[in-house]
Amino acid sequence: MTTQTAETYPTTYEVSSNSRNLATLSHLSAFITFVGIPSLVGPLVMWLLNRDDPFVEQQAKDALNFNISFLLYGVVATFSIILLVGLIALPVVLITWFVLVIVAAVKAGNGENYQYPFTIRFVS
Repeated sequence: MTTQTAETYPTTYEVSSNSRNLATLSHLSAFITFVGIPSLVGPLVMWLLNRDDPFVEQQAKDALNFNISFLLYGVVATFSIILLVGLIALPVVLITWFVLVIVAAVKAGNGENYQYPFTIRFVS
């Protein structure tokens, strides 16, 4: 049984298999960046196509917020390479992004709510 946060999320028992699969895909769709498409496009498309399912909608919005946030962090880390700080910051940002996307996808696949850490809430 999962605990609920201040926001309303369906519990594990209310989330259908289809919702879990779509929520997992919402998180994993960020990996579309490996084919040259920005990582925020996948979660955005999933959110726009699945706004009728509260669990998928919330997970897609969380994934979208996370990917926008990490895009900004990556840009800052890239520019900070000039100061040599970015030589450490950029790999940390990229590894953290990769690991957290996998963690969120696994949690969504189990029907659990997962809120990414380090995320700025652009879309609520």
